[in-house]
Amino acid sequence: MKILVVEDDDPLREAIISLLTEENYITNEAATGDEGLYLAQQGIYDLLILDIMLPEVSGLEIVKKVRAVDKEVPILLLTARDSVEDKVNGLEIGADDYLVKPFAIQELLARIKALIRRYGSLANDGKISYGGVTVDSRLHDGFVENQALGLTTKEYEVLEFLILNKEQILTREQIFDRVWGFESETTISVVDLYIHYLRKKMAQSGHDSLLRTVRGAGFMFKEK
Repeated sequence: MKILVVEDDDPLREAIISLLTEENYITNEAATGDEGLYLAQQGIYDLLILDIMLPEVSGLEIVKKVRAVDKEVPILLLTARDSVEDKVNGLEIGADDYLVKPFAIQELLARIKALIRRYGSLANDGKISYGGVTVDSRLHDGFVENQALGLTTKEYEVLEFLILNKEQILTREQIFDRVWGFESETTISVVDLYIHYLRKKMAQSGHDSLLRTVRGAGFMFKEK
């Protein structure tokens, strides 16, 4: 699970990142609104945590721009403003929840887990299915009609990412960033290699057609 944290209070941002890292979330962070907006528009995240009062671009403005292209990603606002008007404004433009500062770390963690679960990135039983293919986060494998695909760790992560973003085009850069990370010493061509591995394993059941190449753009997991 990947979370973007945009907060200009350095100690608070560092505390949130530390908490999320301990909980095994992948994180990106930004201290300004323009950097946060850039990251939100470039990456695919399972949750955005945005401070409202940010330098350059406000958290509310980020919400508006993100919602113009992505209706589903959960957004949690952090605010020092404890007024009904500010809370309603944030929710009306597309935020899903808010947390008033100061807050308990455990409350933040509970809100994060609730939002991710509510919006389907985490199924209650750890399984996500599409087109007859299921990924099981507990077993870390994929299945077709209860038959295990026998996926390696990276194969599983690529397939899970594709199914989580079914019917959406994912660029090689997005897949590489999510599964390997841009700090990896391997090259982006590894994405094509693992797409080939997945197709080969799904071909045994005739489900390889789900994994489509979109010429000049990337890949998409989609039924006909």
